[in-house]
Amino acid sequence: MKKLFSAVLLVTMLAVTGCAKNEQIIEFGQLPAEAQTLVQTYFPQEEISFVVKDKEGLCVEYEVRFASGAQVEFNKAGELKKVDCGLLAVPEGLVPEAVRTYVSAKFPKEYITEWQKDGRRWKAELSSGLDLVFDKSYNFVGIDD
Repeated sequence: MKKLFSAVLLVTMLAVTGCAKNEQIIEFGQLPAEAQTLVQTYFPQEEISFVVKDKEGLCVEYEVRFASGAQVEFNKAGELKKVDCGLLAVPEGLVPEAVRTYVSAKFPKEYITEWQKDGRRWKAELSSGLDLVFDKSYNFVGIDD
């Protein structure tokens, strides 16, 4: 019984330690190359406030915050996970054409303010606050509550 308790305690301690967050401010040049290119391409006029490297267990994510309040998040390979432009429109090139076409056809007075990967799906938040959900092939699935 004592060995079982010790084993459970050890596993619990390892799980808690493995999930500990470790955030640190890094230089822009420490981002993966793909992330640097995306920022330089789609946000050339934006002033970068700071860049954060977030390690949680084995996961590594990066976040770039701009002086305007906009932010962009990347996975460890530098692939886009989320772009949030606040009240402004997400740059067109960051949103797939199929999604842009759907939004302009169904919501002609709206624009996309946030674009993010949500598990296996993608989510577009419109200027009205409405959240649209798309599958991995960018086909409309529904509205997120």
